[in-house]
This record gives sequence, structure tokens and C-alpha cells, in this order.
Amino acid sequence: MTLSLQDIAWHRTVGQLIEALDKPNFWIALVRSLDRYVAFDSWVVLLFSNARPQVFAECPGSDGGPDPLFQDYLHGLYQLDPFYLASRETTRGGLYRLADVAPECFEQTDYYQRYFRLNVVADEVQFNVALAGERTLCLSLGSRQAFSPEQIALLGLVEPWVAALMRQRLAFEQELLASPPPPAPVWHEQLHTVGQQVENSLTARELEVGQLMLSGCSSKEIARKLAISAETVKVHRKHIYSKLGIKSQSELFALFLQAQQA
Repeated sequence: MTLSLQDIAWHRTVGQLIEALDKPNFWIALVRSLDRYVAFDSWVVLLFSNARPQVFAECPGSDGGPDPLFQDYLHGLYQLDPFYLASRETTRGGLYRLADVAPECFEQTDYYQRYFRLNVVADEVQFNVALAGERTLCLSLGSRQAFSPEQIALLGLVEPWVAALMRQRLAFEQELLASPPPPAPVWHEQLHTVGQQVENSLTARELEVGQLMLSGCSSKEIARKLAISAETVKVHRKHIYSKLGIKSQSELFALFLQAQQA
């Protein structure tokens, strides 16, 4: 078997990353190594769980400081992230594309228009490592243009190496892993209904339907995920709007944002 120069370079890169596993700059070294083969514009390393995401490392904002849009994401918008929702449905490892996890109406949502396309812009791929306790370690790469089939194929080829390195790095992230993540925001408890009547409180099922609506799921997708009929979904949506005194999904999203700031 003959090794190409690119093969030799990749094996050298993996060796250097193994040597850097215990170094503070490991995540940056990993990201820079991937950027040599597939171009992307943003990145972040997160731990998804049933609480708020924990950030291991992230690319800086345009001014070199924290990205304010990403802070909104951490405060609660992550609950509408297709990748986060997919990780809660099943904690499986592997390489995932936005097209693999995005709901049918994702690009029509306020979340997409007011956050995703401004922060991630066009496309996203994610390396997932499944961990115990329903947790998922994620390396997310965002791009201003769609990843090509060739780029996806290349990322899929190196995925076993990347996942193994990510898992081994956890041995040197014990301080962050030992600190309990902030609890997930209970956004529905902050919704201000007309008159604050008890009868206007949303039921658990209505809350599920509302969150899936905001994430871009169609009535058929919601029905499939919750094992109910599409007609029942429509009834729940009608009750949500009536109880909250609203008439559109955009108004529901506005209440969702308001709840993150409460």
C-alpha cells in the first residue's frame, strides 16, 4: 500500500493532537487541524444534557470577545436547536449534518430567521460523542455556505479519529465536568397570561407541542414524535394561543424570548 502525502500529513496531525490532549490549547489545535481539510467559519465545543449546555471552548466573536448571539443561545434558545433536540431524543455518537436533524419547517421559524442564519448563517455539522447520563459531547462547525458532499465525506472519514480524541480529552476536563451545569430554564413558568388565571396555565403536553412548533416541526412531525394525531396537535395549538392571548407563532416566540430574560 502506498501512502499519499496527505495521508502522511494526517497521521502526523493525529500524533500531534494526541500529544496535545493534556494541553490548554487542545480544542483550538483540533479545530485548526480540521480547518486544513474542510473550511468553516465558526465552531464550539459543548456538552448537551438535560440541563443548560456547558461550553468547553468556542471561537471568539468578531470583536474578539464573547458572541452576544451565542449568549442568547446558552440562556435558552438552545431548546430550539435541532442538534440539541436530536441529542435529547437519542444519545448516539457520529457525524450529523443540519439536514439530518432539522425539522421540516425549520427555515420558516423565528429561531432560524432571528438567530441561526445570523449566527451560523447557512450550514452546520456536528461531531457527537455519546456519554453516560444522557449526555452528549459535541464539536459543532458552522459555515456561511452549505458543506459540499465531498466535505461531508471527508469529515465522515476522519470522524472516528475526532470522536476518539474528544473522548480522551475528557480525562483533562474534570474541573468542568465536576461542576453541575445550571438547570434548564423553565420558560413556560415565566409566561405572562392575561390576568394570570390558573386555568390559563399550559399543560405538559401543550408545552411539548409549543416547543416543537417553535423548533420548526410541522403538525405531522409533532404528531409522530408525540404519538398523537395531527388533529390533536391542532387542538393543542388552538388552546396554547387561546390561553396566552396570542394569534401567531411569532408571538409565541416573542414570549419564549421574554421568558429567557426573566
